Amino acid sequence: MKKEQQFSVVIERDKSGFVAFCPELQGCYAQGKTHEDALTNIKDAIKLHVADIRAEGETMPEIESVTLSTVAIAV
Repeated sequence: MKKEQQFSVVIERDKSGFVAFCPELQGCYAQGKTHEDALTNIKDAIKLHVADIRAEGETMPEIESVTLSTVAIAV
């Protein structure tokens, strides 16, 4: 039985839809026309990324807390 693991996902709107990435897995990105598409696609990308890590015999990165903050900058 596979163990379930939580991953952080950030989804941003851009000109052509939505872009998603997983901060814990460097280079793990996906996109979609809708928020739901991007979420589905990043789940698939995470699964593939994890499978690749295991296939290469690499160690899974430690999952740490990810914090989302905002900052005010005068522009």
